[in-house]
This record gives sequence, structure tokens and C-alpha cells, in this order.
Amino acid sequence: MEPSRNWISKALMTVVLVVIVDQISKVIVLKTMARGQSIDVFGDWLKLTYTENPGMAFGLEFGPPAMIAIFSVIATVLIVIYLFKVGGIFTPYRVSLSFVLGGAIGNIIDRVFYGKIVYGEPLFLGRVVDFIHVNVWRGIVPEAVPFLGGKYLALFPIWNVADMAIVCGVVGIMWYQKSFHLKIQNMQEAAAASAVAADSGADAHEAGSEMASTAALDSTTDAPEPGVEDPGSPGESSSDGNDAGKQQSV
Repeated sequence: MEPSRNWISKALMTVVLVVIVDQISKVIVLKTMARGQSIDVFGDWLKLTYTENPGMAFGLEFGPPAMIAIFSVIATVLIVIYLFKVGGIFTPYRVSLSFVLGGAIGNIIDRVFYGKIVYGEPLFLGRVVDFIHVNVWRGIVPEAVPFLGGKYLALFPIWNVADMAIVCGVVGIMWYQKSFHLKIQNMQEAAAASAVAADSGADAHEAGSEMASTAALDSTTDAPEPGVEDPGSPGESSSDGNDAGKQQSV
């Protein structure tokens, strides 16, 4: 696992870069374009069209703006917690999460502050600035299509840099999901092997200590007590020789 100081600084750089690019592009649109204005970039296929989205990404609506803003803040906090939990495991997965986090923060700035800055509205009532208009297809969806049948649909909805970062991050998370979990599995197996090796080493050390203690105890038991001569000692042999000499003299 990569040291926390290293990967946190790298992830922070990615997040900050996404937020800066997103906010600069939105400020340029606010300063140079009128709402609803469209500028052709590649004919009808790619345009810059300035719109304001009170809903979620790609124009999806999910309750009032304040509710969406609060929901976005909560979701972003959960992303931060998850990133701190797994950020040091697998670099591509961390980069993908950083893109999602940067995009989420970029749109939160719009929802929380832009209403106040641009229109003087209360905080959390702002609208997201969208301007990237990729016009692949638009029209009425056939009735046979579930859920969308009979509705007008444009592919793709107008979006922004933050939305692009979120999409790229989600694609990266899905792409590297298998490799990420395989990395976790390998780390767990390595940790388990290290634990087994450590336990084996501790058992061997304990067995060696017991053997050394037993050997020391045996050597202490076999040693003669102080002041007591061994029957086969030189002193005893000398005493026996003196007694034999005395008998001969007699």
C-alpha cells in the first residue's frame, strides 16, 4: 500500500485540477455568453450552448434545488470517506475516484454559491452552469421503449467539465473494479502469510527457549554438591594408599 502522505497529495492535486478547470470554464461562459446562446464548434454535432440546470447531472430532476444541493454534499462526503479508506491500494482506482470527487465539488459550488453570486438568491438554491452541447440525436422515443416511450430525448444532454469528470471517473471505477478487488485479495493473502510466518517463528523461539532451559536444569542436577567429593576422586585414592601403607608397616 502506498504511504498515505504520497497518495493523498496526488489525489488532492487531481481533485483541485478538475475543480479549477471546471470553474474557470464556467466563469468564461458566464462572462462571454448570454443564457440560451449557442455557438457552433463542429457544425451541428458539437456546440457551446449556455444553459442553467437546477436539477442533477445531465438535466435530471430530483426534487427542489435545495434538496439536490444537500444530497450532493452528503454524497460528496461519502466519496471522501471512501477515498481515504481505499486511496492507497490501487492508483488507477484512486484517480477515478478523484475525478468523481472533483466533478462533484465543481457542481456543488454552482448549487451552493452561484445563485447567491449571480442572482442574489439564498445559498443552496443555485443552478449548475452547463454549456457542452453534443448533439448526436434528438427526437421522440418510440412508444415501445420502456419508461422513455413517447418522451422527447436529446443525446446527449448539455453538460459541463464537472459532468465529464464524473463520467470518466465512473467509467474508470467500473473498468478497474476487478483489478482493485484482486489487489485487495492479494494484500489480504500476503498479510495472512506474514501472520502465519510470525506465529511459526514465535513458536520456534519458544521451543528453543524451553529446550535451553531443560538442558540447563539437567546440567545443574548432575553437578556434585559443594564439599562432597566424588567417589572416584584423587583424594579418595590417596587416602586408600595411606591406609595400605600403614597395614604393611604393622
